[in-house]
Amino acid sequence: MRDIKVVAFDCDGVLFDSVKANSYYYNNILAHFDRPAMTPEQFTYTHMHTVKESLAYLFEDRRKIEAANDYCKKISYIPFIKYMKIEPYLRPLLQRLRPKYKTAIATNRTDTMNYVLIEHDLEGCFDIVVSALDVEHPKPHPDQLIKILNHFNIEPNEAIYVGDSQLDEIAAKAAGISLVAYKNNSLSADHHIESLKELEAILF
Repeated sequence: MRDIKVVAFDCDGVLFDSVKANSYYYNNILAHFDRPAMTPEQFTYTHMHTVKESLAYLFEDRRKIEAANDYCKKISYIPFIKYMKIEPYLRPLLQRLRPKYKTAIATNRTDTMNYVLIEHDLEGCFDIVVSALDVEHPKPHPDQLIKILNHFNIEPNEAIYVGDSQLDEIAAKAAGISLVAYKNNSLSADHHIESLKELEAILF
């Protein structure tokens, strides 16, 4: 890890426990269309993918998908952000990382990421935030991580990515970046951690 210059993070499941927030959000949409709450399988999918992909997965029928997307334009995720719980030790870790390392976020969130950072008083804590709106293809494509590499003008071996899902694993591998798997031992990764504090042992 001597060459590492940038530490990049996924958002949901890494920086935040957003299980409750995402569950409330998507179940609210389903309830509007008189559909049952998400199954565990459906939640797993929505927790990793973009809103557009998630609605297509949940509703399947083209007309119902269009109706769900139209409904989403009328509501906001912002009221659900308060249910997101910041991961333990995130703030001390970010303070410890600087000034030695640059920090980044690569997330399949779309237009909510800035609101999430504002709500949890994390504005300015990351040097670059790349959402699904900032690239042509979201994860599992490597576009977000490649954008981060290009932003800092570094090689893949000079960055690590902390992620918790198979999409993160696929994206990191495609970008040639080392993956630190967070609370998911099923992922193929260079390191596995159960706490963000464990990153210090890897990086310092």
